[in-house]
Amino acid sequence: MAINNIKESLSNKLDQLPYDLQIKVLDFASSLSPKGIKGKELLKFKGFIPEDDLRQISKAIEETCEKADINEW
Repeated sequence: MAINNIKESLSNKLDQLPYDLQIKVLDFASSLSPKGIKGKELLKFKGFIPEDDLRQISKAIEETCEKADINEW
């Protein structure tokens, strides 16, 4: 099926739906779109955070975020 036929078919089906269902279709289609950015785009920030700061951040994560408190609840 050619892409124009898909778009046309989808548009025709969408036109037949009430507004609230059109919003649901739009929300669903939006959820299928890729989110975030590619890792390659983050490389430009490499080296911005000093190594010592990165070690401190990693240590803080290990000490606080990786532990479960079984009495928390």
